[in-house]
Amino acid sequence: MSASIGPTLCEHLTGLEDAVAQLANTWRPDDPAYRADLYRQTMMSLSYSYFAYFHATPEHPDWSPLWNPVYTLQPNPDDIYFYSPIRSDLRYRVSGDRGTVRNLIFVTQYGLAGLNNMYDTCDVNTLDADDFEVGPSGEFEILFSATRPAEHRGNWAPLGPRANVMFVRFRSWDWATERDPRISIECLDPVPPKPRLSPDAIIAGIRRMAAFPGNAARDFYRMQNDIKARVGVNRFDPVRLQGLSKQIYWPAVFELEADQALIIETELPARRPYWNIQLNDPYFNAVEYVYRLSSVNGFTAKISSDGRFRAVIALTDPGVPNWLDPAGFREGTIYGRWYDCNSHPTPTIRRVSLDRLREHLPADTPVVTPVARAEELRTRVRAAQRRRRW
Repeated sequence: MSASIGPTLCEHLTGLEDAVAQLANTWRPDDPAYRADLYRQTMMSLSYSYFAYFHATPEHPDWSPLWNPVYTLQPNPDDIYFYSPIRSDLRYRVSGDRGTVRNLIFVTQYGLAGLNNMYDTCDVNTLDADDFEVGPSGEFEILFSATRPAEHRGNWAPLGPRANVMFVRFRSWDWATERDPRISIECLDPVPPKPRLSPDAIIAGIRRMAAFPGNAARDFYRMQNDIKARVGVNRFDPVRLQGLSKQIYWPAVFELEADQALIIETELPARRPYWNIQLNDPYFNAVEYVYRLSSVNGFTAKISSDGRFRAVIALTDPGVPNWLDPAGFREGTIYGRWYDCNSHPTPTIRRVSLDRLREHLPADTPVVTPVARAEELRTRVRAAQRRRRW
């Protein structure tokens, strides 16, 4: 008989039970479907957490995939996100090709959902491509450091005293034609070669991985539950969050039955460089957005003849423009964004009978046929798959 090999791997993964315990913070803790969805979400977050704790270090930075169509806690469907650990006492050069996406946005801060309590986030600094110099062919270089060197004349961005993460958004307006950036991150200070991890470091990383799903779920469930506690359901509650000073979010908790539709209606800012609206499921995951029409942005939206934007949430295709497909969920959250707009209207939500939907829309609202809808979805799938997502 072989000798005991000591603790097994599973003994280091007991932190996963904290994620399962978050079922108590969902809206339907006794629902078997909610439990199964939470299990799936836990495995999703665990698979992401390997990148967070093993791929890169502040001394040897590299981009890891963050939120995207696989790691779906919260992401804006228009955004591809990448992340690297950093240290505020080191200097970093980020360089590359800006691409042609609508926005390229860098954020440095202390903490990130899942890595620590998101509500403790601090030392946030944001920089987007409108704020730094880009060459004629899209080339750019940015120095990130605690202080700006006296001799430095190029692009520079500050690192707060506790900053330990940098993440970047590639925000696309027209998924099919815009070209995503190509960027690198380098530490400019002398550091030793990237080492082989010690056994203790590996075990510590595995334990942090196991804690990640519960930490992330706790943060995002709190966000959606706070909305419901403040304003109830089917009502927007605009808010500005840390990280994007130019962005106003307009979240809501939605509820509807199978024979109902929700009509979202809003004025539009006169200046609106970027805006969108998306659906999330009851666990704060973006509803499937490659193979479902669960989001609309200012490029894909169809504006009514009176200049207002109207979208319809319904479980089945209502045959009108701007259908937001909740993929079978009768409840979840809606998130809209006004980015760098000159005004921030608060949309309204009306719940109506699905069979009387057109009575509540302008008379000239077009009919979207099943053939046209199928082509709309095919176009979306092709465009989404051609972006770099991980």
